[in-house]
Amino acid sequence: MSEATTGPGQRDSRRVPVGKLLALTPVALLVGVVCALLLWGISAVASILEHFLWHTVTSWLGITDSTWWWILLVLTIAGVLVGLVIRFAPGHAGDDPATQELVSTPIAVGATPGLAIVAILALAGGVSLGPESPIMVINAAIVVAVGVRLVPKVDQNQWMGLSTAATLGALFGTPVAAALMLSEANPGDQRIPLWNRLYLPLVAAATGSFVILRFTDLTMSIDLPAEKVGSITDTLIAVGVAVVIAACGVVAAFVFDPLHRVLHRSLRDPVIRLTVVGAILGGLGILGGTITLFKGLDQMKELPDRIGTTTAIGFFAFAGIKMCAMLLASAGGFRGGRIFPSVFAGAAAGFGIHVLWPSLPLTITVAASIVGIVVAATRNGWISLFLGLAVVPQLDLLIPLLFATLAAWLVVANAPELRAKPVDGPRPDAAGST
Repeated sequence: MSEATTGPGQRDSRRVPVGKLLALTPVALLVGVVCALLLWGISAVASILEHFLWHTVTSWLGITDSTWWWILLVLTIAGVLVGLVIRFAPGHAGDDPATQELVSTPIAVGATPGLAIVAILALAGGVSLGPESPIMVINAAIVVAVGVRLVPKVDQNQWMGLSTAATLGALFGTPVAAALMLSEANPGDQRIPLWNRLYLPLVAAATGSFVILRFTDLTMSIDLPAEKVGSITDTLIAVGVAVVIAACGVVAAFVFDPLHRVLHRSLRDPVIRLTVVGAILGGLGILGGTITLFKGLDQMKELPDRIGTTTAIGFFAFAGIKMCAMLLASAGGFRGGRIFPSVFAGAAAGFGIHVLWPSLPLTITVAASIVGIVVAATRNGWISLFLGLAVVPQLDLLIPLLFATLAAWLVVANAPELRAKPVDGPRPDAAGST
């Protein structure tokens, strides 16, 4: 890092503004609390509605949550309701997340209630998308709007940094993910030492993690037997698995934009489009079973129990159906994130590889598969490495997974991103938006 030059009357930008950091620490703490509570609130409402739809109502009807016509009905109705909200709610429930990065420009606060509603409907209805995209947008909109008004000395970019860090900390239950992403983004004045710039965001991230862990039993790890790994052979296996799975992710990225374009141009009205997409998702749910529905984190923890009863083809089918459902749901206009479903697909593929070649360590195949698919889905090596270790929390996997991440990055570096281009021309769901 180059040194900042100073002259008479100039202040050295490398000096640590301890007083300012201490004064803004309560602000960062508050942002962490607010972002975590908003995530918890949306997740809690979605969980209550999910339990009502898939357990209470099915019990009343004398059926199970695996009954084929119930899966089809719920996902079709979810598509209808989400389409209606997007069509008529103020702000049309925000921008199409298929065309956005995880961190994007804040939307108007007036659009956040609609976005929260469609996120809850998708999460509860079994749509294969996660909460990360909607909650990032909702939190950013509220934090930026309120923060700029109440503390104008902190600019919009700083408020965005606090919101992003707090939400990432809450989503993953640890500030480590936020630290890795923020250090990669390298925000702020480059003359200022990195930890000066990261201090307030990491306060927000740590607070978000602390709060969400008090309200939930959030854990991303799955129950796998401990294995001694870390040899050269294990590293080569991790690299090979990650490269193959990353290549599958590249194929998905090639398909995503054309699929998005076809759906939005042929079915321009969001109600019709999402009703059709919801019905197709119902068909995929019938084909793959309930384990392929929802965001995938809880369902991922069922995978170890399937060893011995599910073939390698069965695990690969889980992964393929999940990826197809995620691509279709996101391209069709459902509001949701693509990271958590991708993690499920990667884990399922890892189980399939192990069942196909039992001599390969299960921890290696699962963690490396997750790394490979997440690198392709996010183009973020730190998040990929973190998620691989979060799902399979063995420290001796660090070096093999780091090599796997680097190898997967070479596969995806010049390939299309898992993001669609905005469809040209006015859309019915954007008509009259403000």
